[in-house]
Amino acid sequence: MDGGMDGGMDGGLDGRIDEGTDDAAQTSSVDPPPTAGRPLGHARIVTPAPAGALNGNRVTALRWARVLRRLGAHVTVRQGYEPLEDRDTPDLLVAIHAFKSRAAIETYRARHPNRPVVVAIAGTDLYGDADPQRRAVVLRSLEAADRIVVLHRTALDDLPTALHAKTRVILQSCSPPNPPPEPRTDAFEVGVVGHLREVKDPLLCARAARSLAASSAVTVVHAGAALDERWAQAATAEANRNPRYQWLGELTRQQTLCMIARVRLLVVTSKAEGGANVVSEALVCRTPVVSTRIAGSVGLLGEDYPGYVPVGDAAALSRMLARVENDAGFLAELQRRGDALRPRFAPQREQQAWASLIGGL
Repeated sequence: MDGGMDGGMDGGLDGRIDEGTDDAAQTSSVDPPPTAGRPLGHARIVTPAPAGALNGNRVTALRWARVLRRLGAHVTVRQGYEPLEDRDTPDLLVAIHAFKSRAAIETYRARHPNRPVVVAIAGTDLYGDADPQRRAVVLRSLEAADRIVVLHRTALDDLPTALHAKTRVILQSCSPPNPPPEPRTDAFEVGVVGHLREVKDPLLCARAARSLAASSAVTVVHAGAALDERWAQAATAEANRNPRYQWLGELTRQQTLCMIARVRLLVVTSKAEGGANVVSEALVCRTPVVSTRIAGSVGLLGEDYPGYVPVGDAAALSRMLARVENDAGFLAELQRRGDALRPRFAPQREQQAWASLIGGL
């Protein structure tokens, strides 16, 4: 997710409402406990990302909606939960982002204390603002959850021990484009995917490419929207003065996936991530990955993965780009390591993980 990290947190369904019954009429009664093995009914996925957004939170929400539908649920995806917005009260709430979805979590839990809540932790929940009040809100959301979902294994290290028993790791899946696009022959194309915002350090790869040897064929292609005018101006200026950098702006989901499958290398430049979609997408597309050494990438690629560079270090990334371009054996090793991890990100594995989680509620 976009979602989604320099420090961790401290210590680191029941039946549908009958047709014609207004949800507000249910406030005086407590829902009976869900029956074990009962078919999954209406699942509401809450995400702060609006309809039409192409960021990680929305991509995750829509993919999980497909997963839950395959498991038999009727699924709605919204930005929040309002009791009066429909007559069909959800049997399950899945909230993406503990902080930004806090109102939906609190409202649903208060009105339906015996219906399950699953909270998926975003990167900024774990590694974002260290403000004590914000962290307290995140912890309240997690304590209210029946299950917590994290997107990589090392995220458990940043959760209080008391929350570990109800936490599940669900790796984000992807299916590669078919047929796969052919790589460019006129350039060694390096891909960067992510909206332009501070936590992504979005121009790090562009800066690294500036100091490559004149003989290098590296071209950095960057897909992602500028979330404010400052970043739009910075990316435009970089593209104008750096012949190795192309800012493509925001692409569609399919265009982005095809770009990831086409490039020779995918670079993650973030200062923090909760478990980036783009890593699993690259691995599934058999595109080698280089990343800043952040918890979200280490949790997906492994502690001993050879393709890490220090956060914010353009010189180290430049050396890494040169090595990947010129050392066929090293590129093959990144490919081999990625291929070994690839089965973990298959759609059926993600669906099995959700089936297991729901079966345990």
